[in-house]
Amino acid sequence: SMKQIPFTVPTQATLTRRMERGSSEEFRSQSGGLSEPTSPLNVKRPSVEIPGAYALGSIDPSLYKIVDEDDDYEIPLDHIGRVWFAVEYERETEKLLVTLMKAKNLPTRQYGNNSSCDPFIRLYLMPDERRYLQSKFKKKTCNPKFEESFVFQVSYRSLQDRVLKITVYDVDRHRRHNVIGHALYPLKDHGAESNERLVIWRDLEREVTESTADKGELLVALCYNNHLERLTVGVLEARDLKYENQPSDTYVKVCVLVQNKVLKTKKTEVLKKTDSPNYNESFTLKLPVTSLDAASLSLTIMQHSSGHKDKIIGRVILGSFMFARGKELDHWNEMVANQRDQVTQWHGLV
Repeated sequence: SMKQIPFTVPTQATLTRRMERGSSEEFRSQSGGLSEPTSPLNVKRPSVEIPGAYALGSIDPSLYKIVDEDDDYEIPLDHIGRVWFAVEYERETEKLLVTLMKAKNLPTRQYGNNSSCDPFIRLYLMPDERRYLQSKFKKKTCNPKFEESFVFQVSYRSLQDRVLKITVYDVDRHRRHNVIGHALYPLKDHGAESNERLVIWRDLEREVTESTADKGELLVALCYNNHLERLTVGVLEARDLKYENQPSDTYVKVCVLVQNKVLKTKKTEVLKKTDSPNYNESFTLKLPVTSLDAASLSLTIMQHSSGHKDKIIGRVILGSFMFARGKELDHWNEMVANQRDQVTQWHGLV
């Protein structure tokens, strides 16, 4: 389990125009091979404003030919892709350089068509899940080549408690950002190799919600239009619902709250007995931009039975950092950051 550390904001990096590197530096892959030292990289604008973190220019792919040996790997059962990346920590400047190289065998949205995937990647330094650096978007490929570098400013002491999380998304034709999976790399594993560049690959793991086994999950789509000050909530489907006896009729109650006061309540249609109901309903609600930080969204799956009081099966609370944590907070923040795009995610019921 990941060690909990207090949340700290990294110090503001001095953004130099170039990262100078000594010509004698060796870059070593985990298989022990060597590649040529890199040339200095041009710093570009950050893709997301994070204190002490920014994106670098494209890299020279010839520096990384070593990883191509792994291209024809045996694909494990239930595989959702593999990602290659390089990590280097400069202790003198307290800079963590992460180079995204490529991903392979990402799932296709259309069986038999391996160009039905439009991926991009986000990098997080856990336990901070609120901020990230993002790759460029790639079109129509299950085997994207990124060749992009990113810099995080992080002290050597806190490096031991940080975990690099690489999350791969697919953008579907409705511009929804769907999580394919993630890879974790604890940076304490890297500590002994300081000032060497390790080339690493990891198989992607599916996002798992902690409470899946308890009560089930709900697939929710969020979209916020800042010009119209309008929140659209899509209640799509539930899975693995746990009932007291046999499957019952269910519906979802959607409440928008501001400062914990209910602003609006909506309900889906009642669906007949199933443990994986497809609701496929969306609701549009007025929500001022000025209320976004104080807003939360409660989605409650209710068990409906005539002649008896409806019972709660479970609920999901989405919202700003005042009301939500983990994946529920991430989903809200992603909606705010991607105005007018629909962002869809599974959430465990509590």
